[in-house]
Amino acid sequence: METVEMSSVSLKRPHSEDGVANADEVKRQKISEKSKTENDSGQSTETVTEQPDKSLLEDTKNEIISNEESEGQEDEELEDSDEDGDPESFADMMKHGLTESDVGITKFVSSHKGFSGILKERYSDFVVHEIGKDGRVSHLDDFTVPVDDEDPSEEAFTVLSDEDKQRLEELQLFKNKETSVAIEVVEDTKEKRTVIHQAVKSLFPGLETKTEDRDGKKYIIAYHAAGKKALANPRKHSWPKSRGSYCHFVLYKENKDTMDAINVLSKFLRVKPNIFSYMGTKDKRAITVQEIAVLRITAQRLAHLNKCLMNFKLGNFSYKNHPLKLGELQGNHFTVVLRNITGTDDQIEQAMHSLREIGFINYYGMQRFGTTAVPTYQIGRAILQNNWNEVMDLILKPRPGAEKGYLVKCREEWAKTKDPAAALKKLPVKRCVEGQLLRGLLKYGMKNIISAFGIIPRNNRLMYIHSYQSYVWNNMVSKRIEEYGLRAVPGDLTLKGATAVHIEEGDVDNYTIHDVVMPLPGFDVVYPKHKIGEAYKEMLVADNLDINNMRHKIRDYSLSGAYRKIIIRPQNVNWEVVAYDDPRIPLFTTDLDKLEGKPLPVLPTDGKFRALKMEFSLPPSTYATMAIREVLKMDTSIKNQTQLNTTWLR
Repeated sequence: METVEMSSVSLKRPHSEDGVANADEVKRQKISEKSKTENDSGQSTETVTEQPDKSLLEDTKNEIISNEESEGQEDEELEDSDEDGDPESFADMMKHGLTESDVGITKFVSSHKGFSGILKERYSDFVVHEIGKDGRVSHLDDFTVPVDDEDPSEEAFTVLSDEDKQRLEELQLFKNKETSVAIEVVEDTKEKRTVIHQAVKSLFPGLETKTEDRDGKKYIIAYHAAGKKALANPRKHSWPKSRGSYCHFVLYKENKDTMDAINVLSKFLRVKPNIFSYMGTKDKRAITVQEIAVLRITAQRLAHLNKCLMNFKLGNFSYKNHPLKLGELQGNHFTVVLRNITGTDDQIEQAMHSLREIGFINYYGMQRFGTTAVPTYQIGRAILQNNWNEVMDLILKPRPGAEKGYLVKCREEWAKTKDPAAALKKLPVKRCVEGQLLRGLLKYGMKNIISAFGIIPRNNRLMYIHSYQSYVWNNMVSKRIEEYGLRAVPGDLTLKGATAVHIEEGDVDNYTIHDVVMPLPGFDVVYPKHKIGEAYKEMLVADNLDINNMRHKIRDYSLSGAYRKIIIRPQNVNWEVVAYDDPRIPLFTTDLDKLEGKPLPVLPTDGKFRALKMEFSLPPSTYATMAIREVLKMDTSIKNQTQLNTTWLR
């Protein structure tokens, strides 16, 4: 097997999607006719490449889907750009962004010639199904609700007026000084009072009810039974002992990331997001299907949300005694459509056979490193160097590139005044990393940057140092493949259980490249016993870090390290080339299509365009875009794509 260097590539301009879609497609994308349409602010078309052909990308502000499961969103430092200027000005801004070679992504394992295609021309061209720890692939295929005698009647969901619900929510969340809310029973019957009692208790966890006579009228009085703790801990005594404490369900979502979805569900259910659990986060620009668990919320209440939520469906309900844990999954199964492909049948067969038999280099994808002129790994490096002024400067200083206008103004104010209060006034959104750091500086002062930085949520802070580890790993793997190719060699590392051991000269024939792992730098890993071991040390020395002392004086920032396979061979790889005429027509049916009885799309045998439909399964913490990169021989960076787009427009 030979390795291939990354060469400069060009991208083919895709067909822009018509503003008017057919009625079925509009209905499918909305899912709920009761909700108003939300447009994705970053309409994304990600185009991919043929090596010698002049091809081009339409939209560069796309989001790249990964199979990253354990560490949430990789670039929470920045929000999507709202700079909608002409493509040339956006491309000018993106000249300061990263390319793959900037983060060590330089090699391919296959020798076939690349070809062009369009990835995610529609978000429905990218479908992700979670694979549980038992190997079962999550599907939404059942809307039925397990019912028992404890469930409230359907009337409980409609008996309260909007005004009643508003008052009850304010009472539940301690938003006013009232200690109770009185609801008049207009048509006084025992049955009607029972329904109101059930409605309040089921829709507003933490509230109790009683009946009172006032001036000859019956009122249901809602009040707090257990103080402020009641909101975080739904009433235990109201939950049947025979029923599992957690309702597990399958969440089908379109064009929403997992945390956004949970925040929406929390808002509609009037509970805190932390009562939900899941095995992995799924990204936004895709259709994704995954399992969620929620503490003491009935399947009946969850199913009711299907009537009012847009871009979500909930189903496959069951009660269990345990929540879900992050990382407790085997991976994800991807169904991907690459539209308007130019490759010959032979090229496609070679590419897909190589993906199935050899696999792809397990690089960390571009989204791991941010999208602006200040890559996340640079901030991570400054944290590890204990250079806190540099950390503050990298996060807050003005930077060229595509950003929201208020962030630009905030940075300019900071550069001019170094006044956290003045810079903070320029930010309407305070929850971004910049806003959090400025609030910290306001609270702790400019001489205590460590404490100020600590206000940022822990996962966001760790994202920076994980990005630096990934940057080192990518570069070292490229060097390893350049030096030794796609075979195991003496001095390489392999795993025996959870322990890394060196491959000895006499055993080398017992291993293949698929057994070889490389370390993410840390205090609890060993390094290869060949040239690459020294290369790790040299890279960290160049960054003023000591590979033998990766413990930080702040425990959170001490890196223990980990091991990662250098080549991933996807499982369950299948593909098909189909012809089509209309780029708006979906090329496969989703779980929701099947539940709604929609027929398979009828495709012409000799259409104007060709598409490659791919399916494959990946383990956690691997990037689907890196698998697709190997098939198409493309640079997945936004910088490369925007520059090529500008060339096409000229």
